[in-house]
Amino acid sequence: METTNTWCEALRLESPSIEAVKDHRAANTYSLLIVALLERGEAMTLKEVAARFAEAGVAPEARALRSLQRCKPGRPPIYRDGDLYHLDPNDHDAGLWAFRLGLRPPRAPRIEVVRPPPTPIPGPELPLTVAELEEAWKDATLRSNWSSQRIVLAVLEAHGAPMSPAAVVRFVADQTQRHSLRETDSATFAHRPCAIEVVDGRWAIAADATVSLLGARKAVRKLLEKVRERAASRPDPALIQARIKASERRRAAHAAKLAAMRRGLLWALPGRSPRAVALLDVDVRSIETFLAKELTEIPQRLAEFEIIAAIDVRGLLRTLDFDPGERRLDELGPPQKTKRLNKRGRTLKITPELLIGGSCGISRPFGDPGRMEGYLRDGQDRKLRSRLEANVKSLFALYQYGRLHGAVRLRWGFLDERISAPWVHFDEPAMFQLKKAAEGAGVPLEVVVGNAPGWADPWARARVAFVRADAKGWRTYLVDEEGLVVDEDAIQAARLSRAAWRR
Repeated sequence: METTNTWCEALRLESPSIEAVKDHRAANTYSLLIVALLERGEAMTLKEVAARFAEAGVAPEARALRSLQRCKPGRPPIYRDGDLYHLDPNDHDAGLWAFRLGLRPPRAPRIEVVRPPPTPIPGPELPLTVAELEEAWKDATLRSNWSSQRIVLAVLEAHGAPMSPAAVVRFVADQTQRHSLRETDSATFAHRPCAIEVVDGRWAIAADATVSLLGARKAVRKLLEKVRERAASRPDPALIQARIKASERRRAAHAAKLAAMRRGLLWALPGRSPRAVALLDVDVRSIETFLAKELTEIPQRLAEFEIIAAIDVRGLLRTLDFDPGERRLDELGPPQKTKRLNKRGRTLKITPELLIGGSCGISRPFGDPGRMEGYLRDGQDRKLRSRLEANVKSLFALYQYGRLHGAVRLRWGFLDERISAPWVHFDEPAMFQLKKAAEGAGVPLEVVVGNAPGWADPWARARVAFVRADAKGWRTYLVDEEGLVVDEDAIQAARLSRAAWRR
């Protein structure tokens, strides 16, 4: 009886095979490991994968095994459970790898746009026009191969009359900032024979400038031809905009689907063999604690959630005897285990406590395990439940910080770096999208800056922040009501302001 390949179903793939993919340009050891898991539809050991590589003619088994061990096989979208390697089809990278390897078509359908035939370029016998200059010189570089005389000749002929030096320079500057023309070139034109005359302070085309004019026409139209060739080789702007809008619609729909999923967050004592567990409902902000015999109730409660988050989430669910099925599992353990500090090899061990302290400003996020074990042993349930709730609140603060920024903050000594949060999907809106929405709606943001928000009233410390753009309009930043820049890395919560504001 054939089993259903749930991984391929989740990624909407046909049955892949290593033989069909091994010669693909994106094929490497890690990508072929993904294909092997998709092909099998279940977890495999590296030895089993190496044997499959040998069977498919990728490499001899011994060499394939060494290559698999060196390729960091446990990185997303693959995760390790003992000696077995599993594929997480809910991970964003799983779909990207499938696309890179040609296992699925692009999500955006190809939109064919029929271009009108190009306008023929006039010959050198016809005078230049302003439209030709605007098209040919847009963002062009008029320096090394363009003399001041040639530039001025082209502008004067296109306008059909003498012009002041300031007007000529201004016209050229409107087309491109990369030019060498200056108003002071009048002195050069006046003191040596050339195709430009200075009459009453204005530049005019000399009577014997026929040859120079032909050269200017040929230069402009040669550049115009190149501009049109490049434009024809690029995708049509309408096609690009259509794809962008289609991608935005897909991402918005997926983000709405993810936002509607009910999320649960777990903290256990101890993590590998839990005897006390706290469960936080992210959507309603409620916490339940389970001790001793109450642990048997957890599988029934977890069945209500579509997304479950915890440190070592898969191992914890296994010890709680809960099969997550196709649920999304958010791993809250450190996405990076160590950080190299210097060339001598000194390393920093990255722990959840370090990330919570750096991201949320909570100096002691978790209670002392020994003391909590004492509460459990002595039957001090009230103190134990209180400490469990405090621990899961700290983990919740890290979870929310990662969802807001798409990363967590590693701060230690001289270090202040961001590490990508693996529990945040690429389509989920983060701080950038919030700022963009606020700017588009013309309203400020309400932000909580500093340490993690209070549990009872998370918006009690909220203040208003306005979105501003830099001089070039590429980068946006936040300022408060006094005009001071807000440190975005220190923002713990943000939302669109609910009050009416004037820009």
